[in-house]
Amino acid sequence: MVVTPVPLWAVCLLRVALATVYFQEEFLDGERWRNRWVQSTNDSQFGHFRLSSGKFYGHKEKDKGLQTTQNSRFYAISARFKPFSNKGKTLVIQYTVKHEQKMDCGGGYVKVFPADVDQKNLNGKSPYYIMFGPDICGFDIRKVHVILHFKNQYHSNKKSIRCKVDGFTHLYALVLRPDLTYEVKIDGLSIESGDIEYDWNLTSLKKMEKSSAEDQAKDDKSQDWEKHFLDARASKPSDWNSELDGDWQAPMLQKPPYKDGLKPEGIDQDVWLHQKLKNTNYLTEYDLSEFENIGAIGLELWQVRSGTIFDNFLITDDEEYADNFGKATWGETKGPEREMDYIQAKEEVKKAREEEEEELLMGKFGGQENNFQRFHRRDEF
Repeated sequence: MVVTPVPLWAVCLLRVALATVYFQEEFLDGERWRNRWVQSTNDSQFGHFRLSSGKFYGHKEKDKGLQTTQNSRFYAISARFKPFSNKGKTLVIQYTVKHEQKMDCGGGYVKVFPADVDQKNLNGKSPYYIMFGPDICGFDIRKVHVILHFKNQYHSNKKSIRCKVDGFTHLYALVLRPDLTYEVKIDGLSIESGDIEYDWNLTSLKKMEKSSAEDQAKDDKSQDWEKHFLDARASKPSDWNSELDGDWQAPMLQKPPYKDGLKPEGIDQDVWLHQKLKNTNYLTEYDLSEFENIGAIGLELWQVRSGTIFDNFLITDDEEYADNFGKATWGETKGPEREMDYIQAKEEVKKAREEEEEELLMGKFGGQENNFQRFHRRDEF
């Protein structure tokens, strides 16, 4: 049998067909982005965005993104998409961020919101599912946030993940997998990964779950004592004399029969519970990386010095598609962007030297002219 090789383009098309793209934004249609993104009016002092590729870029049109424009402002803007659940699926959140102003203090992260988020009133108190991306402030804070919402609380990754601090465009990606593993990538390279169970600060949550289970056990003991500990199958003997023998009590169960497939584990402090306590590990009942109603992505952040550009947003269930999308966008323009910056820097250095030389020459001839005028005036006297 002859096996016909499958061309690479066909494999790529199949990969795209299998991927589910929930949201993708490259800002390639000019000002029409304003029809998709909603600026929050919660505060009249919120900063405004514009579409810009910046002072240097790899491609003037492809590198256009949302740029912050005002210093010392909060920003809040979001885009909605068809709601979905990532239950049992991989979730990839990816975008590019460029701190052209060389950020001194401010956020460069994105937030993923539930579908019922109020876009017009988006603010720092708006509930979100995921917060991901770089945050910089001085030399102390230079990290990548990975915050997940669980049981009305926000939980941060306990690892210190360092972000990029230069003025170039960088590709950030977060992968949450159904096996409860995760990965953080910068510029296509994995910089952190692990298990959600171990890498998030959930000690207090586990204590809360355990305490809740213990409280339930106490309630069971107090409310269902007879049900749990007296042999309901036993009956008072026919020759029992209450006056002589006292009140009859059913014997305590020493080894309760199997129930619901559970084997008895013995008596704990002279108490037996027929139903085994639920596992106090939150991951058996709740999945920290699953969200039922994802429906919006946005930028809700603070910046001291404006100029950051956000672009190439992607939310998908396919890691390979995300990698290819990153290569086709950021991957194609990262080199030319650095070349343009290098050329501009050389020109600025050249211009600065020329201006310095001109000032020195002007100072030299200017001094001689002053001396000539001074001597000429002396001759007049």
